[in-house]
Amino acid sequence: MAYLDNLRTFVRVYELGNMSAAARDLRISAAVASARIAQLEEHLDVRLFLRTTRSLAPTEQGVLFYPGALKVLAALAEAEAEVTAVTHSPRGTLYIAAPLGLGRRLLAPLIPEFHAAYPLISLRLRLSDRKLDLAAEGLDAAFFLGVPEDSTLHIRKIADCARLLCAAPDYLARRGMPETSAALRAEHDCLNLRYPGAPEFQWPLQTPDGLRRIAVRGPFESDDGDVLTGWALAGHGIVLKPVFEVASHLRAGRLVPVLPEEPPIPVQLAVLYAHRNRQDPKLRLFLDFAVKKLRNALEALTAPG
Repeated sequence: MAYLDNLRTFVRVYELGNMSAAARDLRISAAVASARIAQLEEHLDVRLFLRTTRSLAPTEQGVLFYPGALKVLAALAEAEAEVTAVTHSPRGTLYIAAPLGLGRRLLAPLIPEFHAAYPLISLRLRLSDRKLDLAAEGLDAAFFLGVPEDSTLHIRKIADCARLLCAAPDYLARRGMPETSAALRAEHDCLNLRYPGAPEFQWPLQTPDGLRRIAVRGPFESDDGDVLTGWALAGHGIVLKPVFEVASHLRAGRLVPVLPEEPPIPVQLAVLYAHRNRQDPKLRLFLDFAVKKLRNALEALTAPG
């Protein structure tokens, strides 16, 4: 297994471009990671990386070796998947990511239930509203709201999630209810989700004249969707949210719909994973479980009344 460990370390160092980051991802020390790369280089009798105190870059031989190393690891994973499928005892660790609101409200409660059914499978849940690179961050799958940009990943659609604009009653009492989508930019404070690399923010609304993308602005922005909800509850502005994230606040009257006749277009909820992971039995089990539970939860949360 030492050679396979060395291959796995090489692949993560190559993908992350950093020895320490790869070591953290593999849960080993940087010294062990460096030793594994050195052993692999000695075995191949080539330099795979050019290393200085400040940088690390693959050599020409390292670039050539990377696709072959991936194939070896993928073949091993497929063989292991076939064996565990036969024994009906999938085991191992899954690294799963999700947006904050979805993860906290709907996905996190499912993890203990899934683990109780499949105690040999451990799950590591990472929550973030920013876009994640599955390969670079060592993720098996990522739940996603929107349209993914990476066409190399397999996409499993879960549902189209209704969205709405909403605000606290006291905000609307002070500022008035906007009568048109154009008034959002001109007269109101809008609370935006921003993160490094985020595109210019626009709200896609279904108006009587068709789809319009309204460039909105406001005094506050955050990369945490729950922070935006908190600001809206405190009366600081109008927020665009999937209905499932604010359903309890709407039912309690803490938030009220804004411009219900010009709603945002629904957003797709899907889960993304690499094509090479499609045959992984533990991932298939978890996704089948999570997709069914999420669909049921979304239906219950967004049902009238």
